[in-house]
Amino acid sequence: MTGLTFAEPQFVHGLWIVAVLGALLVGLELRRTHLLDRFVAPAMQSRGVDQPGDWRRALRIGLLVLSMLAIVIALMRPQWGFEFIEAPQVGAEIMVALDVSRSMLAEDVAPNRLERAKAELRDLLPYLSGDQVGLIAFAGRASVLCPLTPDFGFLRLVLDNVDVGSVSPGGTRLEEPIRKATAGFGNSGDLSRVILLFTDGEDHDSFPLDAAREAAERGIRIIIIGFGDENGSEIFVTDPQTGARNRVVDSGGSPVISRLDGDLLRDLALETQGAYVPAGTGVLDLESIFEAHIRPLMRGTGEKRGRTVQKDGFQWALLLALLALVASPLAQVRRRTSLGLLLFGLALGAPPEGWAQGADALPPMNEEEMTAEQEMMDQEEMMAEEELLSGEASADSMVRERI
Repeated sequence: MTGLTFAEPQFVHGLWIVAVLGALLVGLELRRTHLLDRFVAPAMQSRGVDQPGDWRRALRIGLLVLSMLAIVIALMRPQWGFEFIEAPQVGAEIMVALDVSRSMLAEDVAPNRLERAKAELRDLLPYLSGDQVGLIAFAGRASVLCPLTPDFGFLRLVLDNVDVGSVSPGGTRLEEPIRKATAGFGNSGDLSRVILLFTDGEDHDSFPLDAAREAAERGIRIIIIGFGDENGSEIFVTDPQTGARNRVVDSGGSPVISRLDGDLLRDLALETQGAYVPAGTGVLDLESIFEAHIRPLMRGTGEKRGRTVQKDGFQWALLLALLALVASPLAQVRRRTSLGLLLFGLALGAPPEGWAQGADALPPMNEEEMTAEQEMMDQEEMMAEEELLSGEASADSMVRERI
């Protein structure tokens, strides 16, 4: 077991708030006592004012301060000891390489090739549950936007922000994402490793087949989904300010035509014993693609991984705070008062035996007892009248003397 540490030590400044509130509670209690002594005589306080003793009031304040102190400690996240957390095992590592070159803006696929590829990838992720998936964007160069992760929520967030210009501009170079993905895979465990390539297949001055051979030597398969029309399509760019669609032209002013290069993509897939799926301009059947080309590659499990973390103890501090808050109002309840309330409740719930037996169980008073009771009441009334008359007479005499 290691020493006590705090994961969020910055909350220690909350102790100043506890100190101020504690001083305020003590001040209010002292003021209350002072006002009570000022308007009620000490001899009458115990009989006329139902209040707990000094130690009970002090205990209540102490419990309130203790609860606030425990809350601050819980915010500081006390930790001690260690525990091993095992990472979930996965069935495959999949690096998705997404083409973000200008040719992916061609609108032969609605709304354009890039947006269709992103939509298809979002729909494919639920089929990859239990795997680790990463994301690479490429054009003239390739960049890892999301390393291998089982957190698909984060992956979707990154994917939503991918657009043309996410990486260095330039023509498509298919060699770059293949090498970048190969370097991003781990080396441990009996895992299937797949590069899932979304592109239109145009390549400019690179050597993708050489990169594919190196990937095959490491047992990595490449599955390619090709978007676009093999007959070619013009590229349009929409101005975000005006919404106007502008045709992309070359240096000579001629429209740039982008074509799906199915032959190159097919050769890349065969080089790694993978698969090429020509999406063309139609709609993909993602479930069929997954079952036919990805699921057969799933094999084995990864090396058992995990990490050692310190045990959190904030739960105990919160429990202490809760108990102190619950106990603080009970500290002011007097035991005699509590016992009296309990006996009163029992009396209401269980009437005495005499009551249960009816009026015969209580014998009526005889005539002599009633006469004696009446005479006693008359005497008390006469004594009260005499005291009243004597008080009036003394008041009259005092008035005459002053006159």
